[in-house]
Amino acid sequence: METRIIIQIRWLAVLLILSLLPSTAWPQQQPPALPASAQAEELTLEQAIALALLENRQVKVASLELDKFADRLAAAKTHRLPKLHFSVLAFELLASVDFDFKQGDLGTLPGIGPVPQTDISIRNPLLPAIFINGSVFQPLSQQYQFSLVDRKIKTGREIAREQLRGKKQEIVSNVKKAYYAVLQSQSALQSVVQTLKLYQELDRVTENYVIQKAALKADSLEVKTRVQKIVYEEMNLRDQLEDQKEKLNNLLGRDIRAEFRVRPVPELTIYDADLTAARNLALAQRPEVKEAELKVKAAEYDRRIKKSEYIPDLSIGVGIISPQNIRLLPQIIYGGFLLTWEPFDWGRKRHEMSERDKAIEQAETSLRETQNQVLIEVGDKYRKLRQSRQMLITAQLAQETARENVRVSNARYAAQEYLFKDVLQSQAALAEANYQYQQALLSFWTTKADFEKAIGADQ
Repeated sequence: METRIIIQIRWLAVLLILSLLPSTAWPQQQPPALPASAQAEELTLEQAIALALLENRQVKVASLELDKFADRLAAAKTHRLPKLHFSVLAFELLASVDFDFKQGDLGTLPGIGPVPQTDISIRNPLLPAIFINGSVFQPLSQQYQFSLVDRKIKTGREIAREQLRGKKQEIVSNVKKAYYAVLQSQSALQSVVQTLKLYQELDRVTENYVIQKAALKADSLEVKTRVQKIVYEEMNLRDQLEDQKEKLNNLLGRDIRAEFRVRPVPELTIYDADLTAARNLALAQRPEVKEAELKVKAAEYDRRIKKSEYIPDLSIGVGIISPQNIRLLPQIIYGGFLLTWEPFDWGRKRHEMSERDKAIEQAETSLRETQNQVLIEVGDKYRKLRQSRQMLITAQLAQETARENVRVSNARYAAQEYLFKDVLQSQAALAEANYQYQQALLSFWTTKADFEKAIGADQ
């Protein structure tokens, strides 16, 4: 009888140690660091977001697209300046050019008589010749059209800026979700490592009890089975964690092999938001809505540019025409106005205007569709956020219940009211509750990130 009491006391001590193992998600406990990455860089969520906005390749591509508009606008402004035209035609006559003058064709001069005094023929030799033509003209009436083109380019630049902002919001949301996934796996792995150590110790003690005939062989096999399951779980979590770290490193625009560990974030934050207010906020700051509004504006500028083509092109300038090695053709220097106009175009401009009108209608329809889609998305993410928060609260209560059950089962085992198998079952129930809490916490974090992106939050 005394031997049996000693054995039960030993079992109780082991199980009490097991019951004190840190859970996978107990908010008041600080999980121990992983041995393999004890010296790794600690990366906070704020640092990860800042690094991604600075180094992410997709953000850089969108930034370069925005920068291109500065060159595009500078190039468009050059059309307002005088246009210089210069051309040189080098040729050789294939047939002679003859100039025939009859007597007196050039008039009659006093004291000289008719010019020329007799019929004369001047023949140009078949030699190489050069024809030089140069002009400088300042556009006048075209300045209105050029101003419309500049405004359209500026609108395009605003569209690119909203696209860049949208890409940044997408990257921030992806970084948050990737960070939370790493945090969840890292926390779970830390707990599994500690659990494995305790079960290995329990396995050693159980084997000794089997040798001493104080425990059944089935108890030892039960513990060994649990040890192998935890070994597999640890292996799976380590592989999963490495995959998640590589994906997060890629989002941050750095070497995917960079080693780091993440810092825990507040597990449950109060996020009170009114759906109507959230929808109004989304319509005011979502990049997609602003982009759709700017596209309507760009379509209107496009129509005005097309309409300005009805205005004749009027320019003022000077020019020179200088033939070389051709007899009797003088050098001509001129100055004046140049008017270019197409009075009849077979209805081309009218059809092009009709096309621009339809483009405006398309842009306005797309704007209304985008607004509705944003409202639907905000409503969906809002409802999912509420659901995930409630699921997290439920999982937290279930975790606390499982902890209390473990405490009660240990006490009843000490009073010989529970079997060893019952205690193991309560431990397994606690492990499952811890896992469910971690999943609920990850779901809440992820849904919160989706909701923040839906309302157009930049960080």
